[in-house]
Amino acid sequence: MSATHSFTVSDMTCGHCAKTITSAVLGAYPAAKVEIDLPSKRVSVENAGDRAAVASVIEAEGYSPVVAD
Repeated sequence: MSATHSFTVSDMTCGHCAKTITSAVLGAYPAAKVEIDLPSKRVSVENAGDRAAVASVIEAEGYSPVVAD
């Protein structure tokens, strides 16, 4: 079973932001499953690297992910 990493990304404000984050994560981890909940500003990633590495990919696109429970 693979881990799911969840983040709150407060500066993700629109569909373009969600698409940018999804594309970046899939670019780094092609087998990842990315789920975006735009109204709650939540990003969940399954089948990817460790939490810090996934956060770094999101940060590289100019966003500020915060680990969510």
